[in-house]
Amino acid sequence: MKKLSSNKGGIVFFVLVVLVVGYFYYLSNRNVPQPEESISELEVMTATQQVLARDLSVNYPPTPREVIKYYSEITQCFYNEELSEEDIYALGMKARELYDAELVANQTEADYMDSLKYDIQDFKSKKRTIASYEPSSSLDVETFSEDGYEWARLYCNYGVKQGELLHNSNMVFILRKDENEHYKIYGWKLAKEKQKLESAQ
Repeated sequence: MKKLSSNKGGIVFFVLVVLVVGYFYYLSNRNVPQPEESISELEVMTATQQVLARDLSVNYPPTPREVIKYYSEITQCFYNEELSEEDIYALGMKARELYDAELVANQTEADYMDSLKYDIQDFKSKKRTIASYEPSSSLDVETFSEDGYEWARLYCNYGVKQGELLHNSNMVFILRKDENEHYKIYGWKLAKEKQKLESAQ
């Protein structure tokens, strides 16, 4: 009986060893995505998909310059990408998340979307694209207090391409800090204009 019991113990031990070795073999050879594969998947995302992937409720741009940089990325998508109706809507809602409450209140969502679609169509009908953008450096951002609010003023130079021609459009943006300490776009205009900047229509 002792010999039979010993044989059974040996068989059980052998089976356990086979199972453990087999499990480790399975783990080491299963199809786990490699870092290079993950990177290549990110690279095939369109510019629109990358912009829309940002959750502003947890990852809002931390500085006025970063707000304008992200806004410019959205703008490039509007005018440079082939967009579906759903893309335009989603991008438009992202842009509105960057706007000051007073700017948002200037238009209903429907009016805003109609105006946006018209602007996109008009821009593309003239075969224009935004080739580049360059916001002011962090050192050149002007901050000030007025009417009980904190404000920021900065410039962004856009390179607009039309056919073989490239011209620059320098815009000045005004941002106001909201109750969540986020700088929101209050308005903008061409930098050469001298009149007082009001909320953009």
